[in-house]
Amino acid sequence: MHLNALSNPTCINAMLNRRIPFTIFTTFLIIYCISLSAQHVANKKRLAERTDLRIMFYNVENFFDWIDDPHTSDDEFTPKGQMHWTQKRFSAKVNNLYKVIVAAGDWEPPEIVSFAEVENRYVLNQLVSETPLLKYPYEIVHHDSPDQRGIDVALIYRFDRLYKISEKIFRIDYADHDIPGTRDILYCVFKINMKDTIHVFVNHWPSRSGGQLSSEKNRLYVASVLKSKTDSLFGLNQKPKIVILGDFNDQPDNKSLKEILEARLLEDIPRSGQLYNLSSCKSKKNSYGTHKYQGNWSILDQVIVSGDLLHKNGIYLLPDAYKIFNLPFLLEPDDKYLGSKPYRTYSGYKYHGGFSDHLPVYIEIKFSR
Repeated sequence: MHLNALSNPTCINAMLNRRIPFTIFTTFLIIYCISLSAQHVANKKRLAERTDLRIMFYNVENFFDWIDDPHTSDDEFTPKGQMHWTQKRFSAKVNNLYKVIVAAGDWEPPEIVSFAEVENRYVLNQLVSETPLLKYPYEIVHHDSPDQRGIDVALIYRFDRLYKISEKIFRIDYADHDIPGTRDILYCVFKINMKDTIHVFVNHWPSRSGGQLSSEKNRLYVASVLKSKTDSLFGLNQKPKIVILGDFNDQPDNKSLKEILEARLLEDIPRSGQLYNLSSCKSKKNSYGTHKYQGNWSILDQVIVSGDLLHKNGIYLLPDAYKIFNLPFLLEPDDKYLGSKPYRTYSGYKYHGGFSDHLPVYIEIKFSR
C-alpha cells in the first residue's frame, strides 16, 4: 500500500471495512506520520538554507476571463467580442503565465508575484489552483478598482516563507472628477524570517493614451499620492524597508518618478529616508527594456526601494538586484523595426497565442547572516 493512501479518508474507511488487523493499521499510520514529520523537517531545512527571496512584477496584458461583466467595459474579451476571447484561449493564457512565473523563479517560483492588468480574483485563482503552481502555498491579495475596463493590480505570495501583516488599497481620487477612475495602489506589509518587515507597493499608473505630455498630469498626481504614503512611513519609522513595483507608464527620468516621487539614481551611498530607482541604470541601454513601441524599447516596469534596503543590515539588496526577465521564449522577431519584441497574446485583433506586451521584472532580496 502506498503511504499517500493514508491521507485519503476513503482509503482509511476501506481498510477498516475490510477488517485489517488494528495492529497493522496502526503500524501503517505510525510510518505515515513519521514520513510526514521527516518531510516537514526537510522542507524547513531547505527553506532555512535559502539565502534570497525573489519579488516579481508582471504586467500580464489583458488577463480577462471570458465572461461578460456588466459593470465594466470588458466586452472585447468575451466569445462574441472583437477579440473572440474564449475559455480555451483563457486557459492557454493561464498556462503561459504559469510557465513565466516558474521560469522567472529558476524553477522555485518567486515568493511574491505582483501583477498589473488582471480582471478579478477568479483569474488569479485559476492561475494558482489550476496549474502546477497548486503545489506551492500561494495566497491571493486582490481588490477591485474603479478602472473602467475592470483591470486591477494584485499579488500572490507564498505563506510558507512570508507572513502578511496587513493589506490596504489607496484609491486615486482626482481633483478633476471628469477624469475616469484608475487603478488603485496596492499596499501590503510582510514579515520575513519573523524579524524583518517589508512594505510593498504595487502600481499601474495611468497610460499615455492621448500623448505623453497631455496625460502626464494624471501620472504626476498618482506619484504625489504614493509620495505621501512613503513619506508617512519615513516619518513613523526612520528606516523602513520599502519596495515599490509597477508599470509606471513613464521612464525613470520622467518628472513623475524623478521629481515628484523623488526616486533617485544609484550614484552615491544610499541614505535612509530616500527612495532609489533600481531600474535607472538599465534605462541607459537602448537595446532592450520592458516594453517596445514603434521600434523603441523603454523601461516602464520598474522597481524602486528605500535606501535602507541597500545596506547589509537584516534583509538587503545588491545595487544590481533589478533584472528584466527576457528569455527567448518571451520574445519574437520584430519584422517591422528589426530585433525582437515581446511575444503578445494578440497582434492587433489577431490571436497570437503569446504572453504579454511587457516583459516581467524581478529583484532578489538577500538575507544577512
